[in-house]
Amino acid sequence: MAASRRGTPEEREQRQRLREYHARQTVHREQGARRRRDNVVAAVAGLVVVALATVAQVLYFTAGPGTPVPAPTPSASATPAASPSPATTPSPTPSATG
Repeated sequence: MAASRRGTPEEREQRQRLREYHARQTVHREQGARRRRDNVVAAVAGLVVVALATVAQVLYFTAGPGTPVPAPTPSASATPAASPSPATTPSPTPSATG
């Protein structure tokens, strides 16, 4: 009776194979999900690194030591422009000899 309750050895082997098959399917499904999740995490981390590098470069060259030193340029208020002064022509004076 014990043999009929548990089934034949072939039936036991089939049940064991079916359990192993389902276990392999579960492992395969979980590996795919983990790979997908890892890819998403890597992509987000890569974007964060690129964004931080871009922000660092922009800040360095706009507000940090990489800021270009402004060159002094001549301006009208700093030095007076040489403007021609109106020349006063001397008025003719009567000559004493004449």
